[in-house]
Amino acid sequence: MARAVNLLRILLVMCLVTVGCQALTGKTAGENIDDATITASVKSRLVADKAANLTRVDVDTNRGVVALNGVVESADQRTRAEQIASRVSGVRGVINNLQVQRQ
Repeated sequence: MARAVNLLRILLVMCLVTVGCQALTGKTAGENIDDATITASVKSRLVADKAANLTRVDVDTNRGVVALNGVVESADQRTRAEQIASRVSGVRGVINNLQVQRQ
């Protein structure tokens, strides 16, 4: 009996934590995990694209919409970053806020 009560307590705490996460961000725990996964995937693909040198691009994801922020060296790099982000699984849209730094 005590074991069943402990199990119920654990389940209750898990439910409260999940609800608490949703209350703070407006997103479910699953949405937070999905967004974090998308962000990590976009960042890794940007870094892996050696030709474009997109290591200074900041990536934020909210409900599958990726925001790209930072400075790039050319309009081609700006376009390339958006293309890379849009091809990641789960991305619903891309907001390209990248600024081209004039040299």
